[in-house]
Amino acid sequence: MTDKELLALAENAAANSYSPYSHFAVGAALVTTDGKIFTGCNIENASFSLTNCAERTAIFKAVSEGYKSFTAIAVVGGRDGDFSKDCIPCGACLQVMREFCDSDFRIILAEKTYRLEELMPVSFGL
Repeated sequence: MTDKELLALAENAAANSYSPYSHFAVGAALVTTDGKIFTGCNIENASFSLTNCAERTAIFKAVSEGYKSFTAIAVVGGRDGDFSKDCIPCGACLQVMREFCDSDFRIILAEKTYRLEELMPVSFGL
């Protein structure tokens, strides 16, 4: 699957976003090492600390299905369907990625692709 196709899946996932507070929809498409795709969207809550990001939604879905090894994630975010700018994962999401992914795990954004170690150079891990 191409990066462009993964970004399109992330955009489709963003359509399910529950973001009545920020009005900022985020979608993610996660790739397992054997090529299976898991998608996720952000899910907000009136108690903001209970909000869950799209990246973690996708990862938690995958882990709950028995997958714990990943190669890439595409992430999009924006208002009114405009996903043309990079939506960089938050620190919590990067730390969750670090739990399951190697330092060369790819994070595919609208304008640029990063390796996990570029965005999270110092992290906790096993």
